[in-house]
Amino acid sequence: MKQYATADIRNFALVGHGASGKTCLSEAMLYSSGQINRMGTIDSGNTVSDYHPGEQHRQISIHATPMVTEWNDVKFNLIDTPGYSDFIGEALSSLAVVDMAAVVVSAVNGVEVGTEQVWDHATRNDIPKIIVVNGLDREHVNFDQVLNQCKERFGQNVFPMQLPVNPGPGYNKNVDVLRSELIEYTADGSGKYSENELPEDLQSRVDELHQSLIEYVAESDDSLLEKFFEQGNLSEEEMREGIHAAVQNQTFIPLFCTSSISNIGVARLMDFIAKYGSSPVDRAQITALDASSGDEKTVDLSGSDPVLFVYKAISEGHVGELSFFRVYSGRVSTGMDLYNTSRNQNERFGQLFIMNGKDRTNIGELAGGDLGAVVKLKDTHAGNTLCGSGMKVKLKEVDYPKPNIHAAINIKSKGDEEKVAVGLSTLHEEDPTFIYKVDPELKQTVISGQGELHLQVIHDRLKRRFNVDIHLKEPKIPYRETIQGNGESKYRHKKQSGGAGQFAEVWMRIAPKERGDGVEFTNSLVGQNVDRVFVPSVEKGVNAACTDGILAGYRVVDLKVDFYDGKQHPVDSKDIAFQLAGKHAFREAFMQAQPCLLEPIVNIEVKVPEDHMGDVMGDISGRRGKIMGMDSEGSLQVIKAQVPQGNLYNYSTTLRSLTGGRALHSEEFSHYEQMPKDMENKVIASSKSDDEEE
Repeated sequence: MKQYATADIRNFALVGHGASGKTCLSEAMLYSSGQINRMGTIDSGNTVSDYHPGEQHRQISIHATPMVTEWNDVKFNLIDTPGYSDFIGEALSSLAVVDMAAVVVSAVNGVEVGTEQVWDHATRNDIPKIIVVNGLDREHVNFDQVLNQCKERFGQNVFPMQLPVNPGPGYNKNVDVLRSELIEYTADGSGKYSENELPEDLQSRVDELHQSLIEYVAESDDSLLEKFFEQGNLSEEEMREGIHAAVQNQTFIPLFCTSSISNIGVARLMDFIAKYGSSPVDRAQITALDASSGDEKTVDLSGSDPVLFVYKAISEGHVGELSFFRVYSGRVSTGMDLYNTSRNQNERFGQLFIMNGKDRTNIGELAGGDLGAVVKLKDTHAGNTLCGSGMKVKLKEVDYPKPNIHAAINIKSKGDEEKVAVGLSTLHEEDPTFIYKVDPELKQTVISGQGELHLQVIHDRLKRRFNVDIHLKEPKIPYRETIQGNGESKYRHKKQSGGAGQFAEVWMRIAPKERGDGVEFTNSLVGQNVDRVFVPSVEKGVNAACTDGILAGYRVVDLKVDFYDGKQHPVDSKDIAFQLAGKHAFREAFMQAQPCLLEPIVNIEVKVPEDHMGDVMGDISGRRGKIMGMDSEGSLQVIKAQVPQGNLYNYSTTLRSLTGGRALHSEEFSHYEQMPKDMENKVIASSKSDDEEE
């Protein structure tokens, strides 16, 4: 592939809800451009994009896959992204490095929750968007309905650049609004087409749309607006810069019509991207932070020092570690020394590649604005910035959503603990939306992700890549123990066995504190009954009891402990004796003070279509949840609620089932509150049963 000027590069991501046809669209683009000689299919597992074993097995995209091709003397760097919310991190990291998003909408299902999710992210990051209504050859399509949905959700400036003439089975004709002509595609899947005059019955609608297009374009440029008022019209050539500008500032949002499986409409879509789409020049400057001072600095595309952002890292068995990056300034070449400002690590670039799925092409150099990949960097991961010596900055990292599903792992084979630890760390570096935590309190390792499917994929990758087998189970809940009243105890510890004995007597009072205040230890000793040297010993005993728990083995919180008196022996009193006495005195006082269990409460936010609100709210109530409020966001309703953490296991799976995959939710810890007595008794009984088994 020849070297392209920065202005002739188009970096764009195919994003949208699952099953909208993004992978098939990327396949049609590669085929239409001659990059591949036949189109693969999802069912056959032979598409360029979905080449990983997990993708072929499940017949869905799991990874964001970069591809490259040429069209009309322009280089396309396109990234096919997963549509399922479980793998949203792949889409978000891709959107961080492209200049435009092609938002693919199903012609059957219309605007779905995943579509809205990526749209909102692209909008927040000022990424221009175009819409591709795909699958217009399927049954039960209603283009006008989908168009109206897009306008309602994304703005009235959504503009159809094409109209499907015969949507449904047999679909092969579009009207081109810009050129006011009929485009008829051949039925052989080649993507070839003929240009014809408009039928009379469509002329008035197209004329009206064409005039609206001119007005949109004129509004993007003052000189064009002046010409429009003078002439009442604009030529296609005059409109070119205006269309480009309108796409950049989203004065209008162009919408296209395709069937990727039949390769209809794809070539004209590619024509538009090549002619009017965003290039790196449109985002020539970005803001970064100085690696030393933290001050804002501008990174310019024309700068001499290289600045790169690694948006994705993955281990390929036949290659090793691959780091995917975008060049934001300068040029990068094989053998170049760079500095990782995110990890304070020097890196030397080895082989550079441009990627087409699993196929890679060696390339000696990449210019500013281009995308590429490099192998075997020492300590570079997704989200890292690499720089030359004269421009040490950190680029903004991707803001990933918090995980909303959790599972504890049980390692099936003893001795695999280290391999599991390495595997979890590696997978987190490759996928920042996957998080794991070793919980010493509950003695479990908990993995967290964006959905049940996400965790299943993590499970499979651990087994396949690291040869370890784990079992996923419901994680233990970090309940807390506290008191509702006052308690008092006088405990004597006395032990005599042959030689030196042990003696300590501790008098103790306890009282409740406000939620979140923790445990406060004080002493109000007077006189000489107990030497003050033993106060820390009693405190150690109390802390040990709080850590171990009393009712059910959970940490004790939110109370005040006062060691106010006691007794000692001149010979047998020592540190261990007062530790033990302090621990037992606390236990006795605790059991007198109306002890209870606290459960963690989680804030959840559910975005759901209105027709599923009743089912979702009913399910929340069934989980002992409280509805805290409701709002609307575009076409979705937003339900805010508080639910006990213990009732949220696999909630994302249930939500998906209730809504047909049309809802999203997020979780965030809120506070602790007292459990109902019946639930408390069950937890205590379960804890005693576990202790007996151990």
